[in-house]
Amino acid sequence: MTAQPAAAPTPHPFTLRLALGLVGVLIAALTSGLNDRVTDIALADIRAAIGVSYDQGSWIVSSYQAAEVAAMMIAPWFAVTFSLRRFSLAVSTGFMLCGILLPLAPSPGSFIALRVLQGVFGGSLPPMLMTVALRFLPPPLKLYGLGGYALTATFGPNMAASLAAFWTDDVSWMFIFWQVVPLMLIAMLLFGWGLPQDPLRLERFKQIDLFGMLTGCSGMALLVLGLTQGERLDWFDSPAIAAMLLAAAPLLLVFLINEWFHPLPLFRLQMLSRRNLAHGLLALAAVLVVSLSGSALPSAYFGQVEGFRTLQFAPLALTVGLPQLLIAPLVAALLNIRWIDCRWVLAAGVALLIAACLLGMQITSDWARQNFWTLQILQAFGQPMVILPILMSATSVVAPPEGPFASAMFNTVRGFSSVAASVLVEVFLSHREKIHSNILLDQAASRPWLMSAPSSAEASASRPLLMDGSVSSSENLSGFATLVKHQAIVLSLSDSWLLLIAFAALLLLLTAWLPKRVWPPQTLIQPASSTSRK
Repeated sequence: MTAQPAAAPTPHPFTLRLALGLVGVLIAALTSGLNDRVTDIALADIRAAIGVSYDQGSWIVSSYQAAEVAAMMIAPWFAVTFSLRRFSLAVSTGFMLCGILLPLAPSPGSFIALRVLQGVFGGSLPPMLMTVALRFLPPPLKLYGLGGYALTATFGPNMAASLAAFWTDDVSWMFIFWQVVPLMLIAMLLFGWGLPQDPLRLERFKQIDLFGMLTGCSGMALLVLGLTQGERLDWFDSPAIAAMLLAAAPLLLVFLINEWFHPLPLFRLQMLSRRNLAHGLLALAAVLVVSLSGSALPSAYFGQVEGFRTLQFAPLALTVGLPQLLIAPLVAALLNIRWIDCRWVLAAGVALLIAACLLGMQITSDWARQNFWTLQILQAFGQPMVILPILMSATSVVAPPEGPFASAMFNTVRGFSSVAASVLVEVFLSHREKIHSNILLDQAASRPWLMSAPSSAEASASRPLLMDGSVSSSENLSGFATLVKHQAIVLSLSDSWLLLIAFAALLLLLTAWLPKRVWPPQTLIQPASSTSRK
């Protein structure tokens, strides 16, 4: 059976009512992202409140992320089938109800089960934002809509630290989950009133890709669980991790083969032959790794070296998050100028991120918050300058009826890459810290006198870490151990910024080789298929 061509949705005039509906979808998507990140940051407080160990608590985050990424794969299909408005209202209601019930869960098991269910609902919301932006926004405003989608990757994660600190330190841990209620009510009111009501398309169930849903969602969920729990359980030395990862690989392979031949797939893989779309997916994965240089690495320094609570370094993340509300629209306006090539804007953004990483590599144990301001400002401008051109270039070769396929692929790549990037940096930091600790201990054993702490991985090979007096003295042992640990963390952070520079360089190479020149959406020249080859 061959695939039937998708019918183009009926165009709707862009009115204030529709605009408010799109704002509602944006609020819902941002709330979903904030909920995920805030819970991750405040996990220690949540574990203490519900009485679970560190090992049990790790499943609170892992299970949510697995359900979230799996839901991103199937949400656009159901949104087309039931209509955007009905589906968005349903998943938003479920997401909000789970948030209300989570602090009231009677046991850790029921808490995690509710968290999985909330992950399914929460993962369904970001694809709705891209879908409505591609479908309803007129060409002159399309880039601003994509800028709103970019905020879910740049604004939300950098606001989460402040919100987590506020709820846990000043109010109650329960509001980590209850904070979604007013935001989701506002969002549902807006898109319930503003989005047009499409008819039900239940005939699509005759061609439902049930096999693809089962293999794809289960394979992706197992892969996410395996990655997020792998370091804690010692990877393939754990039968559970080995079984998860070894089962995920064939499931995902079968899923991709099925999608290629299915008449009504979740992913239309044939679209990847368009170079700009293929570049967009690869570049999005790379930039999500690089963007951790502005969030995860400074947080690791302040939390592990300075011993700060979240509230004390949260303002630093705000310097990246808050400016996005202004910078993202400005970048969209810049990309709307016909003679500006979005590839050059992307390259300039990557250059800013590389500059931030180069500055970060100079980190020492004497750094304080003021040493990070320049890095964060570079991040604030660099992130939207990278993400928006990626979205513009990739969506330029996507026709409106193909929006749900593009949304499913983009959001799945985005969700999985966020998880994989965090795991990569966490594992790299941990392993580099062990290596530097061994080097520093060897040096101290051979030359026990005081020298200044090294500021880079290369310096550690030539500068020994030494104490005042004998390191074997009982009064110095505790201080010596702390000093070694802090210096090892600092050196591993420097190495991590170097690793992220490698990903940024890969992103530049991809941009130079793969995508073709595109023009702003409102420019009336040639069809997208021919335009993309110029």
